[in-house]
Amino acid sequence: MPPRQTARITSRKQPQQARSTELVAAILEAAIQVLAKEGATRFTTARVAEKAGVSVGSVYQYFPNKAAILFRLQSDEWQQTTQMLRGILEQSDTPALERLRALVHAFIQSECAEAQMRGALNDAAPLYRDAPEAIEVRAAGEQAFQDFMLELLPDATAPMRKLACDLMLSTLSCVGKEFSTRPRTQEDITMYADTMADMFAAYLTTLRQPDASLCSALPLLDCDMSVK
Repeated sequence: MPPRQTARITSRKQPQQARSTELVAAILEAAIQVLAKEGATRFTTARVAEKAGVSVGSVYQYFPNKAAILFRLQSDEWQQTTQMLRGILEQSDTPALERLRALVHAFIQSECAEAQMRGALNDAAPLYRDAPEAIEVRAAGEQAFQDFMLELLPDATAPMRKLACDLMLSTLSCVGKEFSTRPRTQEDITMYADTMADMFAAYLTTLRQPDASLCSALPLLDCDMSVK
């Protein structure tokens, strides 16, 4: 049986003029509204076009299918998260564990603020999750965290740093997603983020000890490890 072909998810073309840029922005804004209201299962190109007040043909000028629209929304979200992550982790004048605490707070806050949208994008993920473009975008965010692990654990072995990176990213993703499934007060968010940051700090402090080994590490969570 021949391998299944992955649907094209890249844009057909990039807008070159102000008018076309505004059109793409209107399409994406309409897509966000349709996704939030209808969910991934009822998300269609026709509904996006109707919401944006344009023809379906205008949408197809830039997006070959609904998967391409959803991937654009998801990749924009991933890139925003990566920029946030880098902006915090690359503040070299701030102690590393303080940067990690700030990152956990920002991530959990973001998860709760955008829970509905992220939940819908997660439902749509099978349309594009395994495409090369999606893997490339996710890798950029993970690389930023790997660089931080090298700074934080310079004497650790590469496998130990990778395990620590995978563990912390998967925990952030899984726990943040679960925590944001219902409304939370700001007090709840702060307390939860502080507790998670304390857990990470204790784990990393253990790994920085001379006798730390892979055997002391916690098992990985069975979860999507992408930075959300």
